[in-house]
Amino acid sequence: MFYSDEIIEEVRSQNDIVDIISSYVKLNRKGNSYMGLCPFHNEKTPSFSVSGSKQMYHCFGCGVGGNVFTFVMEYENYSFVEAVKYLADRAGIKLPEGEASPAEKRKAEYKSRLLEVNKEAAKFYYAQLKSSHGAVGYQYLKERGLSDETIRRFGLGYAGKTVSLYQYLKQKGYDDELLKDSGLFTMDESRGAYDKFWNRVMFPIMDVNHKVIGFGGRVMGDAKPKYLNSPETKVFDKSRNLFGLNFAKSQRSRQIILCEGYMDVIALHQAGFTNAVASLGTAFTGLQANLLKRYADEVLLTYDSDEAGVKAALRAIPILKEAGLSARIIHMEPYKDPDEFIKNLGEDAFRERIRDAQNSLFFEVDKLSLSYNRNDPEGKTNFTHALAKRLAQIEDEVARNNYVDALANQYLIEKEMLRRLVNQYGNQMLLNLEKGMDLSPPLPEGERKRSKPEDGMRQSQKILLTWLIEDNGLFGKVKGILSPRDFPEEPYHTVAELLFEQYEKTGQTNPAAILSHFESTEEQKEAASMFHAGLSATMEPSEREKALNETVIRIKMKCLEEAGRNVTDIQQLQKIIQEKKELQKLHISLK
Repeated sequence: MFYSDEIIEEVRSQNDIVDIISSYVKLNRKGNSYMGLCPFHNEKTPSFSVSGSKQMYHCFGCGVGGNVFTFVMEYENYSFVEAVKYLADRAGIKLPEGEASPAEKRKAEYKSRLLEVNKEAAKFYYAQLKSSHGAVGYQYLKERGLSDETIRRFGLGYAGKTVSLYQYLKQKGYDDELLKDSGLFTMDESRGAYDKFWNRVMFPIMDVNHKVIGFGGRVMGDAKPKYLNSPETKVFDKSRNLFGLNFAKSQRSRQIILCEGYMDVIALHQAGFTNAVASLGTAFTGLQANLLKRYADEVLLTYDSDEAGVKAALRAIPILKEAGLSARIIHMEPYKDPDEFIKNLGEDAFRERIRDAQNSLFFEVDKLSLSYNRNDPEGKTNFTHALAKRLAQIEDEVARNNYVDALANQYLIEKEMLRRLVNQYGNQMLLNLEKGMDLSPPLPEGERKRSKPEDGMRQSQKILLTWLIEDNGLFGKVKGILSPRDFPEEPYHTVAELLFEQYEKTGQTNPAAILSHFESTEEQKEAASMFHAGLSATMEPSEREKALNETVIRIKMKCLEEAGRNVTDIQQLQKIIQEKKELQKLHISLK
C-alpha cells in the first residue's frame, strides 16, 4: 500500500507521541521531556526519553529510537503500513484506498504462509496424539488429570519418534525455505532436514487472535531440555506473547493469574480459573506486562514456591508496577505450583488462596527480611536501613506513610525513626537524579565497547544535528560554513539534507517527519539517535559557544581532509588549503 508523504505526515501529526507511548509505558515528566522504563529492554533506572517537542523517543540504555510510527511498529510488531492504518484509525483519519505494493504483498503473504505452516503442524501433532504413535503422550496428559475436552480446547498434541512432520508438510507443498523459517525444523547439510520436536507432548502457542504462532514441547522421559520452545520467527516473539491469553482476554474480570508453566495454566482453566496465563519459558518482560495492562488492572502471581519461583516473582513485581498494574502473591505452600495445589486441595481451597493473596510489597519485605538476623542488633539495623531504602522508592506520599506504619508494626521498628530514614533516603535519591547521576549498573568488562575515531566524528555530527533542531537560529550561524555535503556518510547525509531543506522552506525543523523517509526500523533508530545527542543544558553560555565552534571545525576539517586526499587538480588543492587556514580563525558567536 502506497501512501503519499502528505497523508503519512497528517497521520503522524494527529497522533501525539506522548499520548501514544503513555498508553503503553508509565511516563514521568522531567524537564522538557518525559522519562520511563524502556519497554524494549529490562532496566531499573529510567533511560527511555520521550520528547513532545521533537515528537520522538530515544532510549539512552539500549539505543532504540524513532517517531510514533517506529514505536508502534516495534511494540506491536507491525509493518509500516499496519502502523499507519492503526494510527489513522485512532485519529479518525480515513485513508485513501489503494493497492499494496509488491513488496508489501510479498511480506504479508509470507507471514500468512508461516501461520499456515504452524496451523498444519498443530493439526498434525493433535492427530498424532490421538493415534497409536501418540499413546505415550496421551497417557501422560491423562495422568496429569486433563480431560479430552481440555486437550481439544488447547489443541495439545504429540511429536513422535517415527512419523515426520517435515515429510507431512512437504507433501502439502511447502518449500524448504518456508519450513526453515517456521522454526520447526533443523536444516543440516549432511543430515538434511529433520524435525526439531520429537518424543514430546506439544503445546501450541497462540496469539490473542487464536492464531498458532509457535510451540512448546515437554519431553517424554528424562532427556534434556525438559521443555523446548520454538525459536523466534517472523510470527513468534516470546517476549511479546503470553500462553493462554487468547482465552483469558475474554474474561469480564480485570484480574489475571500469572503462572510459570503451560500445565499450570491448563490445570487452572480446567478448574474454572480461565483468567490464567503464563510467560513463555523466559523471564517476564515489560512488553508482556504492557500487554496484560490491556486486559487487567490486577495480576495475581502464582510462581513456583521454590527459590527460583520466588526470585522470578521478585523480578516480575516491579515490571508489573511500572506498567501500572497492582500485584499480589498467591501462596501455594505446601505445594509447588497451582497444578499440584488444585489436584490435592481442590478449587475451593484455591479460591481461598486468591482471597488471601499477599500484598506484593509485603511479600518483597518478607523475603528481604530473610537475609538478616533480626535477633542480632547489627542485623536488625541493616534490615531497617534496607527496608527504608525500599520504602523510599514509593512515589505516592499517602501510600508510603501507610506502608511505614504497617511495616513498622509488623517488624517492631519505631515508626518515627523509620519515617526519618525513609525521608533521608528519598532526599538522597532526588539529589542523585538532579545531579543526573547514571544509576544503571555498568556494563561487564567484556561488553564495553572501545570507541573508534570514526565513532567520535559521528558523535560530533549527531551533536550538531541535535543543536540545529533544538535551536533553529543556529542555521543562520553555520550558513556558508556547513552544508549537507559535510555529512558524507549515510544516513547522516540524507538526514542533514532533509533538515536543511525543511529550514530553507519553512524556517523551522520537524525531525519526526524526517524519520518517515526511512523504511527500516534500524535506519529510523540510527536517524533518531542524531537528534538526541545534545550536551548538557546546564552548560554556561561560554562553554556552549566553545563546544559549538569545536564541533563545527571538527566536522568541516574532516570533510576538507577527505577532499584533499581525493583531489587531482592543483587549483582545487590550493582552495582546500586556503579553506583550512580560514577555518583555524573561525569563531561563531552565540550572542
